[in-house]
This record gives sequence, structure tokens and C-alpha cells, in this order.
Amino acid sequence: MERRAFRVNGFMVVLVLLVLGGAALAGGLGSPTLLIVLGSVWGVLALLAASGFTIVNPNEAKVVQFLGRYVGSVSDAGFQWVLPLTTKRTITLRVRNFETAKLKVNDADGSPVEIAAVVVYKVVDSAKAVFSVDDYEEYVAIQSEAAVRHLATTHPYDSHDPERTSLRDGAEVATELTAELRDRTELAGIEILEARITHLAYAPEIAQAMLVRQQAGQVVAARARIVEGAVGMVQLALNRLAAEGVVELDEERRAQMVSNLLVVLCGDRATQPVVNAGSLYA
Repeated sequence: MERRAFRVNGFMVVLVLLVLGGAALAGGLGSPTLLIVLGSVWGVLALLAASGFTIVNPNEAKVVQFLGRYVGSVSDAGFQWVLPLTTKRTITLRVRNFETAKLKVNDADGSPVEIAAVVVYKVVDSAKAVFSVDDYEEYVAIQSEAAVRHLATTHPYDSHDPERTSLRDGAEVATELTAELRDRTELAGIEILEARITHLAYAPEIAQAMLVRQQAGQVVAARARIVEGAVGMVQLALNRLAAEGVVELDEERRAQMVSNLLVVLCGDRATQPVVNAGSLYA
């Protein structure tokens, strides 16, 4: 787990070294030998202190190790001084994003689809990001690809069932993908801010066939809506004619009127009226 490392303002340490250097110079003025000794001691201290200086940029963290042992992290921006003889590894805390490659996966219905997603993340625990995985950037990329593949195999590309989530339901799919990625990357000290599908299409080998299928489905749905409306209009017309006593129709004439009205209302082309000058009966 990340913890705060011991650190001191670097300018304060520089000031202390200058004061010590002045004191050593003043103490050795009377004796050249003493001056050499004090100067040597000050030089060693200065070299040791110099190994502890580090510069931390905004939205960065320094992971500090002493002889292989993790001693803490420094995230305060500025000129800092930590324990000497330590190694300091820089980890960016900025928000980062990348887009996965276009993956060809079979969806829940077995149809091959192409899918890609954009992932927005940032490091929230520098110690985990350094020590829990070899390369946290590569780790996030691989886990993102695995999560996108898993998402595609558990949902269909398109669903006509309102209770079944499809890959085209952007908000729900994005929430599910974000939650899964958070679980996968938590151990690496990564926080997933957002994950959203940016590319979704049928694979080229079936794209044309699926387009025809979608068009057929839309035509059927439109026809069903037209028939539903036409039946209501026919029923309304017959009820109004009967209620206002405009004409009395027997069963045969009612059937003929229903047939004519449905042809007019449901036809996909303009109808040509035919005036019957005779009787419906032979």
C-alpha cells in the first residue's frame, strides 16, 4: 500500500549545507590540516545529501526505495529532499486514456462483430502500480481487451427483447464495462474513470446479410403498425356509420367495405377508385 515518505523542502537542506560549509571554513582558518579535514567531512555530507534531492512535478509521484526496500511515495510538487542513497521512480498521476484495437468477437447470438472501446484511467496508488504488476500501462491495456471481449460474448449485437441488454445500449453497456474493468485493475492501483464503446459493427463477411435482416425487421414492424392503425380506423368508420344511421349494412356489405378500406389503408401504393354502378348482389 502507498504511504507517505519522509521528505523535507530541498531549499532548506541546501541552506543547511551552506551553513555547515561556512562553519567548516571558519573553523579551519587557523590550521590548514583542520581545514582539510573539515572540508573533507563537509564534502562527504554534501555528496550524501545530494543523492536525496529530487524534483516532483504537478500530478506526479516519486516512489522511493532504499536498497530495494519501499520507504514511501512523495507527491508534493516542488524541490524535495528524501533519504539519501535512495532510488526514485517517477509515476504520473495524470488522467490518461487509450483506445483498444478493433476486436473481432462472436456476440451472445454467435454473430461475428467488430468492437473497440476507449478507456479513461489514472493511477491512485503509486506503490501498487510499481510493485504489484510489471508494467501497469500494459496491464491496463490487456485487461481492457479481455473485458471488451467478455462484454461482447455476453450480449447480442441487437436485441428485440426490451428486457435483454444489447451492445447498442450505450449507457448500460458502458456502466457494465467500467465496473468490470475497475474490478480487474484495482490490484494495480488503477482507477477506471470511464470505459465506453467507440466502434461497433458486424464483421464484413456478414454485414450485408445482417443489413438485409435489419431492413426486413423494420419493414415487418412498420407493416404491423400500419395494420394495427388500419383496423382501428375501419372499426371507427363502421361504428360511426351505424351510430349516425347513414347506411345499414348487412354482413356481406360490411365484409366488402372492410376489405376495401384495408386495401386502401394498408397498400404501399396509391389506390385507384372503382365506382360500382350496379348491385353487390347477382
